[in-house]
Amino acid sequence: MYYVYIIESEKNYRYYIGQTDNLEGRVERHNKGRNLSTKAFRPWRLKWWKEFETRSEAVKMEIRLKKIKSREGIKNYIFAHDFRGIAQSG
Repeated sequence: MYYVYIIESEKNYRYYIGQTDNLEGRVERHNKGRNLSTKAFRPWRLKWWKEFETRSEAVKMEIRLKKIKSREGIKNYIFAHDFRGIAQSG
């Protein structure tokens, strides 16, 4: 399985959109500062995710979401499309 996810910075409420085949591990790496583009905005909270059978499907969805340029647009998408969340470590 592959996942597209949206995380939100608890520091400044910015969103980050990505895709992975290990959702919990990926969020943990964001929170441990192992991603240069998200390191400065830790901690991160998982706001939404969706599963896909193939990586190509996940990448298409990631691109579609990244076309939403405004914070408000992403926030509206999260509320309109089946909010998901998981307990997070640390």
